[in-house]
Amino acid sequence: MKDNRYDVARQTYAMLGVDTEAVIEQLSTIPISIHCWQGDDVGGFERPDATLGGGGIQVTGNYPGKARTIEELRQDIDKVLELVPGPHRINIHASYGEFGGEFVDRDKIEEKHFAGWVKWAKERGLGIDFNGTYFSHPLADDGYTLASKDCKVRQFWIEHAKRCRRIAAWIGKEMGSPCILDTWVPDGAKDFTVDKIGYRRLLKESLDEIFAIPYSREHMRDAIETKLFGIGSEAFVVGSHEFYMNYAAYNDKMLCIDMGHFHTAEDVSDKLSSILLFQDEVLLHVSRPMRWDSDHVVLFNDDVLHVAQEVVRSGKLENVHIGLDFFDASINRIGAWATGIRSMRKALLFALLEPHAKLVEYEENGNGYAKMALLEAQKTLPFSEVWREFCDKYNAPDDLKLIDEVLSYEEKTLKGRNK
Repeated sequence: MKDNRYDVARQTYAMLGVDTEAVIEQLSTIPISIHCWQGDDVGGFERPDATLGGGGIQVTGNYPGKARTIEELRQDIDKVLELVPGPHRINIHASYGEFGGEFVDRDKIEEKHFAGWVKWAKERGLGIDFNGTYFSHPLADDGYTLASKDCKVRQFWIEHAKRCRRIAAWIGKEMGSPCILDTWVPDGAKDFTVDKIGYRRLLKESLDEIFAIPYSREHMRDAIETKLFGIGSEAFVVGSHEFYMNYAAYNDKMLCIDMGHFHTAEDVSDKLSSILLFQDEVLLHVSRPMRWDSDHVVLFNDDVLHVAQEVVRSGKLENVHIGLDFFDASINRIGAWATGIRSMRKALLFALLEPHAKLVEYEENGNGYAKMALLEAQKTLPFSEVWREFCDKYNAPDDLKLIDEVLSYEEKTLKGRNK
């Protein structure tokens, strides 16, 4: 028998024409792609002494319990999967391959280095997404990769990109689910740049060469990620929003919108309706920027809610591939993962519970007050009971029990890594 509190919530939403059971079922079809790099502070496993550096990537903090091996990282992800309701995918960077203790440079990576991830994901019913790794490498130290004016440097990264696409297509074929390959490069400059068009021409030429090899959409799909600024590229980013918007439109590529890659005063949600009107798909990387591209742990805040609402209101929820991109080493990493994933899922649930038809009716009839009042009323509806019902469906803990689960895992598992 369902909990009486949920039954009351179900009836309350029904009065507004919202079927909570149908909403829960719909939410159960939307996967969220979990980024592996939260667990080890974006270090990767290319070499035993690998450390993060370069490319505008910075992780702050040194909280105990960081995953030191792929085995520990997968153990932590397994724990996270117990704590978060709903279907999921796993998103990995090229630097997270299994290289057998040998150094394999980025222009030499092969499918075999990711066979372990495929096996692991299949056992858990997860899809896999992939990313080229264009940072934390000597050939990225000057701030340029695919747009480098050094031909040897540029060709190194072009080969890396080609191999990433080939690996992603192989992963998608093995998994029976398209692998979304995101291409993001940190190319840019700290101070004013004179030859902006020259660097952008090189990036275009590099991408043209990379994408010249066709792959089935059933196996992999290309996404290109925009950015306004970053650490070390405050004055100029080659792959700007305008650059990739145009490139995606002209070359039939998916645009990746990262919430942390715009000015903090911009409304990222407002971009989605325009993009989805002209493009069939979009990749959404959800993060929480504060003052700069800092990728804080995602919370159920207004920015995330507005993005979820716009995706749902557009009627193209199934066309938006949702992934997370944050990294915080200052707190328990398992808790950071779980909170961020659950917050995104909460935002989607809240958006799906919105009495959309009634709100549109008020808006079209010019009844601005009724629209405003209904949006306000929604904030005090028994949303938490529907969320709890969704968690119960997946045997995931409620929000308060989550704290105990995370702290227990820290005591039993994470603290032992510091000995």
